[in-house]
Amino acid sequence: MDIFFQDPAEIPLPPEEVRIRALTAEPWPDGQRVRINLEVDPFQKRPSAEVIIFDTQGNPVAQTSIIESMRRKMEFNMHLKQARPGEAYTLQVILFYQAEVTPPQENEPIRLPESKQVDRREISIEIKSSLT
Repeated sequence: MDIFFQDPAEIPLPPEEVRIRALTAEPWPDGQRVRINLEVDPFQKRPSAEVIIFDTQGNPVAQTSIIESMRRKMEFNMHLKQARPGEAYTLQVILFYQAEVTPPQENEPIRLPESKQVDRREISIEIKSSLT
């Protein structure tokens, strides 16, 4: 018996057509963590994402990388360095694909594959309170 969990109405897209469908951020009441919900289009090839939270001065206060996600809907927590209740933050997600790795020829240096950005999204987050 074959079991398919994929919605037949959702056609997997090639890498250049995959986009971020939904992005939300919910600060925890402790003021130190943020729950991130990220959803992308159905895909043929697994996408990667760089997720960064910036403070008002543009400094990164939390960062994570998602490498070749197997899931379209992702939920994860990010911990803020030196969170400041009452301050606004910016969440930035860059969706990308890595180029295929080609083995180097003899006596050729190893080069990291370049990435191709396919989508980018930013939203604001406000940390309202802190439990102390």
